[in-house]
Amino acid sequence: MAIKKIGIVGAGTMGSGIAQVAATAGFDVFLQDISQDQLDRAVHVIGKSLDKLIEKGKVSEAKDTILSRIKMTKDLTVLKESDLIIEAVFENVDVKKQVLQALDNLLPSEVIFTTNTSSISITKLAAFTSRPDRFMGLHFMNPVPLMTLVELIKGLQTSSETFVQVKELAEKMGKVPVEANDFPGFISNRILMPMINEAIFALMEGVGTVEAIDTVMKLGMNHPMGPLALADLIGLDVCLNIMEVLYEGFRDPKYRPCPLLRKMVEAGYLGRKSGRGFYKYS
Repeated sequence: MAIKKIGIVGAGTMGSGIAQVAATAGFDVFLQDISQDQLDRAVHVIGKSLDKLIEKGKVSEAKDTILSRIKMTKDLTVLKESDLIIEAVFENVDVKKQVLQALDNLLPSEVIFTTNTSSISITKLAAFTSRPDRFMGLHFMNPVPLMTLVELIKGLQTSSETFVQVKELAEKMGKVPVEANDFPGFISNRILMPMINEAIFALMEGVGTVEAIDTVMKLGMNHPMGPLALADLIGLDVCLNIMEVLYEGFRDPKYRPCPLLRKMVEAGYLGRKSGRGFYKYS
C-alpha cells in the first residue's frame, strides 16, 4: 500500500515538527490534538519555521502550498483516511496506551502504526494494538525540521515489510534512518540522557555552575549546546520520564534520576516551555 496520507496524534513540539517535514515532502497530513490552543500554536510554529527555511533557500515550495497539506483537527475520527499513523503524544505509557487503543479500533487493520517514543519499549506499545506486525518505532530528533536522524526500532513482532515501508517513508522525508534494537532509550537516549543526568548531578554537588558545565561541554567537547541548556530545550519533565524508563528497564543504579532533576520538575521548572529551567526565558 502506497503511503500518501499521514495521521499524526499530538501537536506539540515533535508532532508539529513531524507534520511540517511530512507536508514539505509532499504528504497530506492530519495533525490531531485534543487542545485547540496546541493546534493554534502548531500553525504559528510551523509557519515561522517555514519562513526561515524558505528565506535560507532550504525549502523551495511556497509556504501556503505546504500549509495547505496539513489539516488541523481535534477529532480523532478524521484520521480514518490515513495510510500511516505517527503517535507523538506525551512520553507516558498510560497516555500512549489510551491513544493507541482508540486508533486501533478506528482504523483498518492494514494501516501501519508508528510511535515517536524516545525510550519506551516498542514491543510493549505494540501489544496495546491488534497489529503488532504493523507497528514500530519512528523516533525523530528535536528540532525535527533541522535534524536529519531518525531511529527505526522494530518490536518483537514487527514484520520486515513494515520496516521497509517505514524506512522508505523516512527517506522520502529527507531523513537518515538508523536501526536500533528495542532496549530502553534505544541508542540516542541511552547515551544522551545519562550525560544530561550526570551534568545535573555535577550541578547539584557544586562541581560547577550551570554556565561552567555547559561551557566545558561546548568548548571542550565541541557540543553545539551544553547539556543543561539542551535539557531545557527537551523539557525537564521529558528528561525525567526517560531517565525513569531507563532506570526501571535496566534496574541499574547508574540510571537513577538526579534528585535535583526531580525537584525542578515538581517545582514546575520544565525549561523553555515553562519559561524557567536551568536558565530563565522571557
